[in-house]
Amino acid sequence: MDHPTEFAPFAAGWSFYYAKIGGDILSNKNTGRRGGSPNAKGYSEAGASHYKRALKAFTAQSGSPREDIDWNNTTLRQRGRMLYMASPVATSAIKTNRTSVIGIGLQFRSRIDRAILGMSPEAAKEWQRKAEAEFALWANHKKTCDAIGINNFAGLQQLALQSWLMSGDVFPLVKRYKATPTSPYSLRIHLIEADRISTPSDMTGIMTSSSTEGKTKDGNRIYDGVEVDSEGMIVAYHVRNTYPNQITSDKTEWTRVPAYGELTGQANILHIMDSERPDQYRGVTYLAPVIEELLQLRRYTESELMGALIQSFFTAWIKTNTDPTDIPINETGSGNVVGIAGEEPENISYSENEYEMGPGTVLHLEDDEDVTFGNPNIPTSGFKSFIDTVCELVGAALEIPKDILLKNFNSSYSASRGAMLHAWEAFKMRRQWFVNDFCQPVYEIWLAEAIALGRIKAPGFFNDPLIRAAWSGARWIGPAQGQLDPTKEAKAAIMNVDRGFKTHEQVTVEMDGGDWEENVEQLARENELLRTAGGGNYMASLADENTEGSEADA
Repeated sequence: MDHPTEFAPFAAGWSFYYAKIGGDILSNKNTGRRGGSPNAKGYSEAGASHYKRALKAFTAQSGSPREDIDWNNTTLRQRGRMLYMASPVATSAIKTNRTSVIGIGLQFRSRIDRAILGMSPEAAKEWQRKAEAEFALWANHKKTCDAIGINNFAGLQQLALQSWLMSGDVFPLVKRYKATPTSPYSLRIHLIEADRISTPSDMTGIMTSSSTEGKTKDGNRIYDGVEVDSEGMIVAYHVRNTYPNQITSDKTEWTRVPAYGELTGQANILHIMDSERPDQYRGVTYLAPVIEELLQLRRYTESELMGALIQSFFTAWIKTNTDPTDIPINETGSGNVVGIAGEEPENISYSENEYEMGPGTVLHLEDDEDVTFGNPNIPTSGFKSFIDTVCELVGAALEIPKDILLKNFNSSYSASRGAMLHAWEAFKMRRQWFVNDFCQPVYEIWLAEAIALGRIKAPGFFNDPLIRAAWSGARWIGPAQGQLDPTKEAKAAIMNVDRGFKTHEQVTVEMDGGDWEENVEQLARENELLRTAGGGNYMASLADENTEGSEADA
């Protein structure tokens, strides 16, 4: 095949073209530089430059997501977990997300599409109450929803989010247990940690535990435990019965779990992760971009802490010109300072190389000996500013401002509010991801069983996907953002509602995560009780005062 002249170097191969770039043929006569492009354009004079001093040693190489992520994930998971266990800032980053995204648990509220279902508001409200009560019967008890009986559904949410951020992904496995009189539902959720999803060793072609890629007999590829077909669609997950570094006598075996059931099409296993690249099948720990910074910060703070501890000991050194192997006797410690006369002290030291200090102690020194006391000046003067700077960088990468990461609110109202608003943009985004990957799929699996058992009536649910989606509508309410100045923010909310910028329901969710309709119903009952008791409510009293004022003006 003939190639145009300008593409001849590429036709001959990249190595040929690259070699020519460095030769006299492509030298730049205008600049006198060699090894550059003949007519340097665009990024070749910027971030892609190979001759700028600052970029010469920057030899970045990136491969496929499997090479960049899967091959390094084992190391990243272990380091992420260790930092969570040992670095206060890393612990704060993950727990702040857990508390703000999930809190005490995302509360389920049924919100069916009554327009598609042709239901009246009253009938829809009644159906939603029934669905919420039935779901609570399953979700509020750890024995009825957790496959290992440790957490209720709120606890599973907290654990799933924390495991997702710490390890990069987590896999809720759907199991079925026998129904009982107190637990009519068979659905159970078993959270599988990221390490247990891996490629079976007999499918890798390389008998090493570090291999992440494999191939099934029917030609499907396996990427770190995730099996995909020829189109790249996930078809199954491979779950091992042991952890990679677990000390156990059990034989390691893998179970293939199809992603979806053949008859129902429902998920058999869910996958919670945050994708950062196309064709990525495994997640990366939330702490991955800041592992080095967090580790060095931990080492620095430990060093400062140890220095302060040493300084508190009031350390002294004996300076002597005598032979260090010939230390005079009778200059070592004399045991307990306050002891019982006639008894041998318990902690007396007989070491010839140990000196001890005590209150009121007077010791003499030999010739050519002197005493020097240490003065480490700990902590150093730049300790706080250095910590703040590193935490600002870490927080920027993790989308948590330093004030929130360190729980230190010393800035102005505007600055603190700005930091909170920015953090909550990330929290709300991550909450929606979590709802899409975990809460809503679990609810839909549960709802299908509830309707199949006849405990909830939903005509057309199994016949039409559109009807099924209309019955499955839900809202998951989590912790509210919080308020730095409740009075100012309440007035702003009232103005937004009065001008039609927001609804009562939106404001209620944003301010305290509640349900506006439930609030109205509860307020109606409370106001009725107050009227019966001869009392009233604040808003009614304001209305009465305004009416009286208008009549007086008239």
